[in-house]
Amino acid sequence: MKNWKFLLATTCLVFAATSADAIETKAKHAVLMDFETGEFFYEKNADEPMPPASMSKLMTAYLIFERLKDGRLSMDDVFTVSENAWRKGGAKTGSSTMFLRIKDKVKVKDLLRGIIVQSGNDACIVAAENIAGSEAEFAELANQKAAELGLKHSHFANATGWPNPDHKMSAKDLATLAYRIIRDFPEYYSIYSEQSFTYNKITQENRNPLLLLMPGVADGIKTGHTSVSGYGLTGSAKKNGRRLIMVVNGLKTMKERGDESLRLMNWGFREFGNYPVLKQDVKVVSVPVWLGEQKDVAAVPAENLTLTLPKGRQKEIVAHVKYKSPLNAPVKKGQEIAILTLSAPDKAEKIIPLYAARDVKKLGYFGRIKETVKHVLFGFGSKTAQ
Repeated sequence: MKNWKFLLATTCLVFAATSADAIETKAKHAVLMDFETGEFFYEKNADEPMPPASMSKLMTAYLIFERLKDGRLSMDDVFTVSENAWRKGGAKTGSSTMFLRIKDKVKVKDLLRGIIVQSGNDACIVAAENIAGSEAEFAELANQKAAELGLKHSHFANATGWPNPDHKMSAKDLATLAYRIIRDFPEYYSIYSEQSFTYNKITQENRNPLLLLMPGVADGIKTGHTSVSGYGLTGSAKKNGRRLIMVVNGLKTMKERGDESLRLMNWGFREFGNYPVLKQDVKVVSVPVWLGEQKDVAAVPAENLTLTLPKGRQKEIVAHVKYKSPLNAPVKKGQEIAILTLSAPDKAEKIIPLYAARDVKKLGYFGRIKETVKHVLFGFGSKTAQ
C-alpha cells in the first residue's frame, strides 16, 4: 500500500481590518489596551522601564486586595501607624499623604482609600509594615507578585513609588497590572472611582482627571507624579460595554496629563472596535480521515476569539489552516488536529490550535479492506482543503 505523506492543507478566511489615523502624544511613554481582548493597540516606548511614581501603588493595592479576597485580611482589621511611616510619608514631608499620626489605629478600609483616592505615602508604608514587617520586605513580596503576573519590566524598591533608581515599571506592565486589578478584584475596584475621601476631618479629592473629564465613563485608576517621572496616569474607562485601559507618563503638567489622557481615550473608542473572528466549537475546516467511520472531522477552536481592529477602510486579514491529510483513525474528540494562523500587515501573527469536534472510530476489518481497495484503484479523494 502507498505510504501517506504529511500534506499541507490551506484555507483562507477573510475578515475586516482597518487602518486608523495615526495619533501622536506628548507623553514619553503610552499604551492603550482593550480589556476584552487584552490587545495593546497603541504603544509608545511601551516596554521601556520608567519611574512610575505613585502609579506603582497599584501593586500595593493589589497585594492588599489579594489578602482581603483569600481571608488573610478583613476591611475592619486595624493597623498601627509607626513613627517611620509618619516621618517618611506624613504631613511634614510635603508629599502625598493621608495625614496619619504616630500610633493612629487605622482600619484597612480607610487605608485603602488613603492609598487609592488620596495617594497617601504614609498609608502605603503603614500597610507594608503591617503586612510584611518592613517596607523592604513588602517590596520583595511585590517583586514576587510581579514575576507571577508576568510584569517583565518592573522592579519594586518600596511601596509608594518614591524615586529610587531600582524602582521601575513599564507602561505595558502598568496596564497589565490595572487589567488584573479590574479582572481579579471587581468587588474592590469601585474604590478607584470614588472622587474624594475624608480622614481626620481632612477631605482630599481624587487626582484622576478622567473622572471629571469623562463622567460616567471613566472609573479609575491611578495618577503619578514626581520631578523625575513627570505627570502620569493609568486610566480606565468603559463606554457602550467596551473597556479601555490607558497609560501615559512623562508629561510636563497636570493640564497636559488631563488633555492627553482624554485625547487618547477618545481616539481609542472612536477609531477601534472589537470584532468576533472565531466561535468556540464552530467548524473552521473539515479534515479528511483515513479508515474512519466518518470520512472527515470538523476542526474547531477551543474558545471564542475576538480581535481589536481599527475602524474605517477595510483590508484583508488572511487565515491559513495547516493539518496532516488525511488523519489516521481513530480520532479522539479534543485531539489537536490543525493549526490556524491569522496574519495581517503590521500585526504579529496569531496561532490558534484547532481540535477534533467529535470522536471518529476506526472502520472494522472489512470496511478497512474496502477503503484500501478504493484507495489503490482511485486514490484518496481529499488531500487538500480549499
